[in-house]
Formats: sequence, C-alpha cells, structure tokens
Amino acid sequence: MPALPDWVLRRETFAALIVAALAAAIGVALYLSQATTLTIAVAPRDGTEPALIKAYADALAAGRENIQLKILSFDDVRESAAALQDGRADLAVVRPDVLLPTNALTLAILRDQAMLIVSPEASGITGFPKLAGKRLGIAAHKSADFWLLKNILAYYDLALDTQDAGQAGAPVPAHTVRLVALDGSEAAAAIRDRRVDVFVSIIAASAPKARGLVEAVRGIARNGKLAFVDVPDSDAVIERFPRLQAVTVPAGLFGGRPKLPADDVKTVGASYRLMARKSLSRTLAADVTQHLFELRTAAAEATDAAEYVQAPAYETTVAATSARIPIHPGAIDYFEREQHGVVERYGDTLYLLAALAGGLASAVAWLRQRLASLRRERIDEVTDRLLEITDQARASRDPEAIAGLAVEIDKLAIEVVRDMRRRELDSRTMAAVSIAIDTARATVADCRAAAGETAEVAAPPVL
Repeated sequence: MPALPDWVLRRETFAALIVAALAAAIGVALYLSQATTLTIAVAPRDGTEPALIKAYADALAAGRENIQLKILSFDDVRESAAALQDGRADLAVVRPDVLLPTNALTLAILRDQAMLIVSPEASGITGFPKLAGKRLGIAAHKSADFWLLKNILAYYDLALDTQDAGQAGAPVPAHTVRLVALDGSEAAAAIRDRRVDVFVSIIAASAPKARGLVEAVRGIARNGKLAFVDVPDSDAVIERFPRLQAVTVPAGLFGGRPKLPADDVKTVGASYRLMARKSLSRTLAADVTQHLFELRTAAAEATDAAEYVQAPAYETTVAATSARIPIHPGAIDYFEREQHGVVERYGDTLYLLAALAGGLASAVAWLRQRLASLRRERIDEVTDRLLEITDQARASRDPEAIAGLAVEIDKLAIEVVRDMRRRELDSRTMAAVSIAIDTARATVADCRAAAGETAEVAAPPVL
C-alpha cells in the first residue's frame, strides 16, 4: 500500500480543518446578522405617503436597524399596487378600493380618509338624495377619489359628471351631481358666489386641511352653522363596495361653539395601507410593523403624516386573517406581542448549523480514526516486510541481493522514525518494530558475512 503524503498526517492539517470550519460558522453568523433590504413601492407622488415612507426609511438607516428600505416611486397607487402584484416590490402603499393585489396583506393603515361633504346649514343639504341637481366642489383630487364618489352616488341612483368650461352656470340635470374642481382656498368664495352648492373632500377628517375647509365654509355660513352630509346606510354601502370602509366623524371634532359637528357623522372612506406580499416571512413582517410604530416619533419630525399611522382594527386573530382585507400574520404577532425570539426566528437555521457542525465533527473524527488506522496498517506492513526480509536474507547467497535488503531495512527504519515524530506509537508496537528491525539487520549482517566467506572460498587462487 502506498504511503500517505506527510502533510495529510500532520497535526497542522487537522488544525487547518478546524479553523476552516470556524471561519465558515463565523461567515454564516455574519450573513444572518446583516440588515435585510426590502423594496417598497410608494405612491402617489403628490400625496403625503412618499414623505412618510422616506422619513421611515431614513429613521431605519439612522438607527442601523435590521430592516432597510429601497424606495420605488410611482405616480399613482394603481402602479404601486401593481409593483407588489408582479413581484417588483416586497412592500407597497396600496389603496384597496383602487387596486388590491391578490398577494397583499396589511401591515398598517398609513392614512384613513373620510368622504367629508359640508355646506352652510341654510342649504338644507343633509343627505345624499338632496345632492341631486347640485354642484359639488372638490379641491385637487385624484382619479381614485372620482371613482369613490361615482360609486357612492350611484348607490343612491345619482350620476356624477365633471364640469367643463362651457358648463359654468349651466343647470344641472335631475338625478345628476356635477363635480367642480376648485382650489381648496376657494371653497368659501365658490359657495358664496353660487359656483358650487356644497363642498366635498376625501381626506383624513382630523387633518389640518380638513379643519381648514370646515373653517372656511363656516366663515360664510349664517351663525356659523354647517350641515354635514351623512351616509346612514354606510354598512349597506360597505357590503356593496367591500374595499371601502365605514368612517365615523366624532361630534365636536372641529370644535367651536356650538360644537362641530353637533352629532357623530357616519360616512364612508378609503384607506392608504402599507401592505406586504403574503410570502414575506412573519418575522420580517413583524419587524417592519414594529419599526413603523416605534420610529413614528422620529418620522413625525419630518412629516405630520406619521401621526395618522395606525393599526388596522380587528377583534380576534381569526377575524384579522379572514377579513376582506386580511392582516399579515407577522403584523398580528407584533400587535399581540407574540413576536418570536432569536431561537424561534432562526430555529431552523440554528438546527441546520448544529447538524452541519455535528456532521463536520463526525467527519473529522472519522478522518482522524481512518488516518490513524492507515498509519497502523502501514506500521504493520513495515513489520511484516522486515520479517520477510529476514527470511529472504537467510535464503539468499547473492551478496548484491543481500546488500539491497540492507538498504531497504534502512529505508523502512527511517519511515518508522518519521512516523514516530508525527505521532506517539504505543509501546507494544514500538517494541515489535524495534525487534523486527534489529532481527532483520542482524540476519542481513550474518548473511552478508557468510556470503562473503563463500565468495572467497569459491574464488580461484591467484597465481
């Protein structure tokens, strides 16, 4: 059997294997400790959400959190939802009534919007049926707002059309509501000049712009009394349009004496949500949700929009995961304080690493045992060869052959010495090898002497 290379049997080789295993373990640990970068699709560009998400991303970066965000900007929420739908983003700002991706689950509500319709009390417009034949003023709005209004008016058998330049002052057909786009600052003047009869805004009811609108209209109302259009059938409306939501504007939200509104106003609205692809792990989803709320104060220094972020309402976990717009299980883990610890988060990975480490240790142990066995086998081969040399020397009368055996004995002895330097041999093996070497040398020496004498006798006398 051929001898193994010296480097294979050295202790340094085993040390190198151990160092390589430790380096691999450290590499895996460093990889697991790196921050995870998630791509988030954000829209609309002229909305409040881009500033909110940027403030959130900046706070994550400043805190060197385990989650970092890469922002993709879009003009419309339909585009941001599509980016989540087709896999270009992990997270997205979504308005469900515009487009709800089939692979999306809610993490948080970034902004609740209510359809707020207000006019001077003298107008007598207190319900949707009384909007027929009226001009409805609206501040800068998005296409999604138009479709929300159109759907709600259609529920009450009212059509919605938009005013063009030629329609200014033209009568509004029965069962029709004409939408007139205005600047928000024109609300009071437009109502006073009868360009519009009532004003609508789809906005967070507690937002400063909503308060500004109410104050502007109240400024021209007799005795400051306003009428708010109520949606008493809001539950039925939601059944018809399940991606909208019922909203209650609490009495006294806008202050004043008497308080405004005097009673709770039931209406409908939509929400801008932070949604994640459903395949996002519960751990990552929980971390994103946790950071969103924990960093809200930091984000609020950059934008007031951070103040309106809230958790989606639900009563039970079953209700949350089976809702029409379901909540991500990871977000529920955060809301219910059931986030996983390190072992639970990385249990599978740790188990795999432990299994790999155990396998590596077993492999190293097996390799050591195998090499030790190979070394023992080599010592046994050397011993057997020495015994064979003893027999061959006794049977040979050729001086050159006997000399070759002597050289071979020296080589085998050198091999044994080198092996002894690499490892400690047991005393019985050492004694056996030593006896074999001594016996072989003594036998070869005797045989060489005998062969030399025979050669002298056989040689012819010199004349």
